[in-house]
Amino acid sequence: MLTRSLRTTAVAACTTLLALAPLTACNRGNDAAGADGQVGIDMPRTDTDFWNSYHQYLNKGVSDGVVDALPITNSQNDIGKLVANVQAFTDQGADAVIMAPQDTGAVASTLERLAEEDIPVVSVDTRPDKGDVYMVVRADNEAYGIKACEYLGEQLKGKGKVVEFQGDLASINGRDRSVAFKNCMDEKYPDMQVFELPTEWKGDVASAKLQSVLAKEKSIDGIYMQAGGAFLQPTLALLEQKGKLKPAGEDGHITIVSNDGIPEELDAIRSGKIDATVSQPADLYAEYALFYAQQALKGKEFKPGKTDHGSEIVKIPNGLEDQLPAPLVTKENVDDPELWANQLEKQG
Repeated sequence: MLTRSLRTTAVAACTTLLALAPLTACNRGNDAAGADGQVGIDMPRTDTDFWNSYHQYLNKGVSDGVVDALPITNSQNDIGKLVANVQAFTDQGADAVIMAPQDTGAVASTLERLAEEDIPVVSVDTRPDKGDVYMVVRADNEAYGIKACEYLGEQLKGKGKVVEFQGDLASINGRDRSVAFKNCMDEKYPDMQVFELPTEWKGDVASAKLQSVLAKEKSIDGIYMQAGGAFLQPTLALLEQKGKLKPAGEDGHITIVSNDGIPEELDAIRSGKIDATVSQPADLYAEYALFYAQQALKGKEFKPGKTDHGSEIVKIPNGLEDQLPAPLVTKENVDDPELWANQLEKQG
C-alpha cells in the first residue's frame, strides 16, 4: 500500500513528466489495473432509480477488481452522515475517497481534512463549492437546463405555462439546472410563464406543489422535472388522478421533459406519457469514478482538454472536472442501444 509520502512523491514525479511532455489527458492505455491502495466509496442516497442504477454499476466495477474498495456506505442525503462515513474510511486506512456530496457547500471542511491527510477525492455528479478534489465526474448540468428549456420552447412554440421542479438549490446541480433554465427562458422565450417550485429533490414535495398550481391554473402546458428518478412516478400519478395525463399527440397533452435517463423515463417516452429526458450517464459516472480513484492511487495527473472517451476535462477553481456526455432522448432515439438505460440489466 502506498504511504502518504510515497504517493506525494509519485504525484510530483508525474507532474514533472507532464511538464516535460504535455498532453491533453493521461490516456488510459495500460494503466487500467494494478493500483495499490483502498478506496472508500459513499453513496449519496439509494431512494431513486438513478442512484440505484449507479450503485449497481459501482458494485460491478468493484466486483471486477477495478479498485480495492472498503464496504460502500450510504449517507442518505445527510451531510452529517457523509462526514461520519468519510471519517470511518480514514480510520480504516482509505487511500482515496469517492463521494457525491449533495450539500456542496457544507462538504468543504471534510475535503480540507482529506487534503491535509493527502487522500485524493473523486466527486461524482456534484462539484463541491470549495475544497480540493482530484477529479469531478459530472455532466454539464447547465446544458441540462438549456436542453430542457429549448425543447419546451420549441414544442410549445414559445407560448404557455410551464412548471419547473427545481432540485435542491443547496446543490450545485440544482443551481446550475435552475439558473440555466431561467436564463434560457428569459432570453429565448419571454412570453412563457414559468412556475419555479423548489423541491429539495423530493417527489412528495414536487407532487404537493404541482397540485397547488393545478388548483389555481386552468391549464398547464409543460413540466420540467430536474430529476426523473425522484419526480416521474408521483407526477404521472397526480396527472392521471386529475385526468390530465393525455398521451403525446392528443389535445390537452402536457409536454414533459425530464433529467436522468432511467429505464422508467424511456418507457414513459415510448408510451407518450412524457416527451423527453436528458440521459445522465449512471454507467459512466460509476466507470470513471472508479477509474479516476484508481489513477489517483497511481499518482497520475490530468490536464484540461478532450479525452479519449468523448468528454472534456475542464479546469475548475478547486481542481478538474470531466464533463461526460448527456444526450437528449426523445421518441426519435429512445431505442438507441447505446443509451445506458437500454443496457441495464433489470434486477429480478
